[in-house]
Amino acid sequence: MTEVTIRDLDPQADRAAVVALFTAAADYTALERGPADPETLTEEFFTDAPPGIDPATSLRLGLFAGGRLLGKADAAFGWPDPRDAYIGLMIFNPALRGAGHGARLLREIEARARARGATRLLIAALEANPKGRAFWRREGFTPEQTFPDRAYGSRTHTVHRMVKPL
Repeated sequence: MTEVTIRDLDPQADRAAVVALFTAAADYTALERGPADPETLTEEFFTDAPPGIDPATSLRLGLFAGGRLLGKADAAFGWPDPRDAYIGLMIFNPALRGAGHGARLLREIEARARARGATRLLIAALEANPKGRAFWRREGFTPEQTFPDRAYGSRTHTVHRMVKPL
């Protein structure tokens, strides 16, 4: 069996792998925001952060097997509250979803968030993604707040902010 590893993603060295992942996971990005350019999504992944947060302080993690990027996640620290960590997007190649990789990547995010002093982990889950919301509930997240009519690209969503104590 191929060893699965998690490591920080480098904006230059891992750029092509992240573009390939966004290309493979176009089903999710189409659901979230409509048609989207994988290059643009990759640039956003490496540079975006919540309001007032320095993007350089965020985690950008990749889960690899056999040198291939299977999934990625990012987490920002200090938003909305100073001791919070907020997962921006966890996404996997569709052929590999449901294989336990999400839980494994989440454990790594939790450990790193605790090491940075975070006491809560948050995620914004789309109403239009019931499988995603079910994953977060299974992982111990509970709804905290609902935001209707949030724009994502050409789509508008109801978004459920979910939280998990660390």
